[in-house]
Amino acid sequence: MVEMVKYAATGRRKCSVARVNVIPGTGVIHVNKRPFENYFLRETDRILILEPLKLTNTLGKFDIEASVTGGGLSGQAGAIQMGLARALVNFDTDSKPTLKKATLLRRDARMKERKKPGQKGARRKFQWVKR
Repeated sequence: MVEMVKYAATGRRKCSVARVNVIPGTGVIHVNKRPFENYFLRETDRILILEPLKLTNTLGKFDIEASVTGGGLSGQAGAIQMGLARALVNFDTDSKPTLKKATLLRRDARMKERKKPGQKGARRKFQWVKR
């Protein structure tokens, strides 16, 4: 029996959490059991996700299975990118300096600011009326 080696990692961005499994294969990418191209319709999101593979010259060498929840498509793409970069480091530790220099291993901590009481939004106040 041939044992299948799987490298897994978690990525986060905004409110999105992605669990990414990287398996040596032919380059098939699935997100939430759907083809990658059908899930992310914007070209910019697809380019963002493939960046760790291009930097490490492993494009087409791995099958990627990603499970992502929460947030919007942009945040989900960022979460998958981070999870993929971390999984590639688990596969080959020599790629860590390259991915670290491209800031793909760093968690982007920017979140949506909460709405405050007595205000219209996070910063916007209600319009002031003199009379």
